Amino acid sequence: MAATLNEFETSSESTAHGGDDDNARQERYLESRNLVLQFLHSDLSLPNLQHHQNKVELLKKCSFYLEIEPKQVNMRDQNHVTHSTDILQVIDLFQLERMKKVGKTQTEIQLFLLTELLEQLERGREELSRYVETCDMITFLSSWDLIMQRMSKLSKSMKNLLSLQVPGKLYVKHRLVSHAGLRGTGLSNIRLSLSTKRPLIFDRKESFAHKDWAKLKWFTENQESHPEECELHIQLLTNGSQAEPSRSRQQVTSDTCVVHNLQPGTSYEFTIGRVHTQTFVFSRWHDSITLKTKE
Repeated sequence: MAATLNEFETSSESTAHGGDDDNARQERYLESRNLVLQFLHSDLSLPNLQHHQNKVELLKKCSFYLEIEPKQVNMRDQNHVTHSTDILQVIDLFQLERMKKVGKTQTEIQLFLLTELLEQLERGREELSRYVETCDMITFLSSWDLIMQRMSKLSKSMKNLLSLQVPGKLYVKHRLVSHAGLRGTGLSNIRLSLSTKRPLIFDRKESFAHKDWAKLKWFTENQESHPEECELHIQLLTNGSQAEPSRSRQQVTSDTCVVHNLQPGTSYEFTIGRVHTQTFVFSRWHDSITLKTKE
C-alpha cells in the first residue's frame, strides 16, 4: 500500500505541473478517490478488521508461556559421563522469575497496543469513508495531502498490528545459568521467547448437572491431541444465607470431569484453566459455566 501511495503521489505532482484543467482535475479526483476506495475495500475492509478483532480477542484469552531454547543440555558429571539434562534444572530460578515478570509486562503492553491499533484502524476507516462519501471534488482534492498522510499512517498501523499478533522474543539481560552450571555443557547462550496456548472452553452441550453430580467437558479450538493437566474450580453459589461461598478445586489430566457430592437444587459455578507450570507467564481469562443440580 505504501508503494502505491508513493507512485500515486509522484504521478499527481507531474499532472499538477502540466496544468490542472477541468478534465485533468476530474481525472485526478477519480484516481485519488479510487485509491482510497481500494484501501477501504482491502486492508480496512470490515471483514478484514473483524478478522483481526477476532484474533486479538482470542489472544487476550490465551495463556502465555516462556519458551526456552535449547530445552535440553548435555552435562558432564564428576566421572566425565555426559547426561542429557532439562534446561530448567540448571537455570537460576531467581533469574527465571525475573524474566517471567519481564514477559508478563511485555505481554500486557502487547495486548494494550493491539487494542489501540485496532481502534486507530477503525477510526481511520470512518474518517476515510467520510472523505469519499461526503466531500465534493474540490474539497476532496484540497484535502488530498492530509488524506495521503492518513492512509500512510494507517498502513503502518496495519503492519504493526500484524507483527504484534505474534508473541516476540525476550532480551536476556542477566545470565540465566551460572558459569559453574555451564561448565562442560558447551552452552554459550540461552534464547527466550513467548508462546501461547489457546484457552480451554466448556462444551455447553456436553456439560450438565444431575441431582448430586455434574459432568463437565471442555475443549480448545485447535483440539489438542494430548490434553494437559487442567485445574477445575468449583464454587457453590450462595443465596445469601451462607456467610462465605464454598470453594474447591480438582486437577484433571483429560478433557472431562465428573464432580460428585453436590447439593441438590443448588447452583454451582465451574471454572476451567491450565495448571501453572514453571514456565507460565500470564493469563487473564478463564472460561466459566453455571449449572444447577436437580431437586
